[in-house]
Amino acid sequence: MAFPSDLEIAKQAKLKPLGDIAESAGIPQEHLEPYGTGAAKISLDAIEAMSDRPRAKYVVVSAITPTPLGEGKTTTTVGLGQAFQHIGSSATIAIRQPSMGPTFGIKGGAAGGGYSQVVPMELFNLHLTGDMHAVTAAHNLCSALLDAHIYHGNESGLDLHNITWRRVLDVNDRALRNTTIGLGGRLDGVPRETGFDITAASEVMAALALCTSLQDLRARLGRIVVGYTKAGTPVTAEEIGAAGSMAVILMEAIKPNLMQTLENTPALVHTGPFGNIATGNSSIVADQIGIHMSEFLLTEAGFGADMGAERFFNIKCRYSGIAPDAAVLVATVRGLKAHSGNHKITPGKPLPPAILEPNPDEVHQGGANLRKQLENMQIHGCTPVVAINVFPGDHDEDINAIKEIAAEYGARAAVSTHFSDGGQGATELATAIKEAAEEESQFQVLYPDEMPIREKIETVATKVYGADGIDISPAAAKQIDTYEAAGFGNLPVCIAKQHLSLSHDAKLKGAPTGWTLPVREVRASVGAGFVYPICGDMRTMPGLGKTPAAHAIDLDFSSNPNGEIINLS
Repeated sequence: MAFPSDLEIAKQAKLKPLGDIAESAGIPQEHLEPYGTGAAKISLDAIEAMSDRPRAKYVVVSAITPTPLGEGKTTTTVGLGQAFQHIGSSATIAIRQPSMGPTFGIKGGAAGGGYSQVVPMELFNLHLTGDMHAVTAAHNLCSALLDAHIYHGNESGLDLHNITWRRVLDVNDRALRNTTIGLGGRLDGVPRETGFDITAASEVMAALALCTSLQDLRARLGRIVVGYTKAGTPVTAEEIGAAGSMAVILMEAIKPNLMQTLENTPALVHTGPFGNIATGNSSIVADQIGIHMSEFLLTEAGFGADMGAERFFNIKCRYSGIAPDAAVLVATVRGLKAHSGNHKITPGKPLPPAILEPNPDEVHQGGANLRKQLENMQIHGCTPVVAINVFPGDHDEDINAIKEIAAEYGARAAVSTHFSDGGQGATELATAIKEAAEEESQFQVLYPDEMPIREKIETVATKVYGADGIDISPAAAKQIDTYEAAGFGNLPVCIAKQHLSLSHDAKLKGAPTGWTLPVREVRASVGAGFVYPICGDMRTMPGLGKTPAAHAIDLDFSSNPNGEIINLS
């Protein structure tokens, strides 16, 4: 019998009323704002109202460097959250809201999978409570006000060739990456080149994820730099009169969304900043609430531990002030074999037969990546637990090889079958996390605020990525000097690089050595609160493939005259 699809499993879910979910988590009913039956907003007043409740153990879930096979990080987060109730404890999960661009593209949704999902799955992966649209509207309002400011005299003296603020849409559309606006007659605006990014890449999204209150969000929006004068002076959203109205648009979007898993574990779903050029983490305000909802708060960090977890430690925790108690590092047998570099893996095509054969030596070879990611957890003083996400057909000797690698670093390792078995399949992992979180936390950020930008980049490159050093282009060096002169030098760095390798080159698997990180450009997300060096070619507006998921997603009226969504994954 074939294993049911994620959507088929999700449709069989027995949901509890969200009021019951909130009550069991200690959320006062007066701070719950229902959005239909599948989701609810939580008022930020709940942060203060719940502050006297016990503090949860705070656990970040990360992974080895991603491969085309997928390591199941979100599914592990959900399954682990469900597992705690099976060992007599309680947990809350906090994850990002997916962008609809990838949902209708190749990647698909991000609600988890199998018997470890957030539900309703359709609501989660589509509009939810409209937060993505609010971010899109706030961002594009700023864009419109910027062009109106230029049209009506450009009082701030913006250099038309140094305007950094673009427009956004929550869709994959390569044709919009580079555009020319203002064409037509005199009344149609000032012609200039610009373009579109996907909404998840918006600095507004990053600011929403990193703010700690509505007042803080308003201040961050005001600090957004939209461009520079010919003298290099930054011009902000505050100066062009955009920040206040942007904040008004986001008054509902700042409230975290409450949902539930298949086993009725509370799930906070909020914000979705891009994992390549932004933090790749869910919101601080969700964690401020979730930290008082249960015994454990599990929050997922995007991509591998060199990216999402590094940004969690050095950006998110720096602004939230909440220190983690333990970390989960998700690994798979197939993923580590892929990191050996011995297999050519193409998304959508059958796996090479050799990767399915037992080969513990190959696991150890690709395990160089796991070793480096364990180091990355430990240099931040965070106790890691390796979650071995087991697939049907995995061999015991390969699984034991992962345990041996974890043991080299004094780390716990636990097998988990949460995809097929739900929470019950992750009890061994939950027990290991419970033990690790009881150890005294030695958490520390990697660098101080006052460290110069160049040294911050080099610190992350050498200590986290394993580079020998950095090579800063003349243009990037000039940008760094400009930012430090403008007073942005104390911001943390969020390095935009290739997510499929510890390096900037996707072809370098495992834990490459003997290489230098090239820094070709440096940009400043002053409102969000970080500087992001660009290392390699980063796409902030994805494109659609030849056969995107959108071709198959549809409504089926055969059994329901109102239509049922099909082929959403």
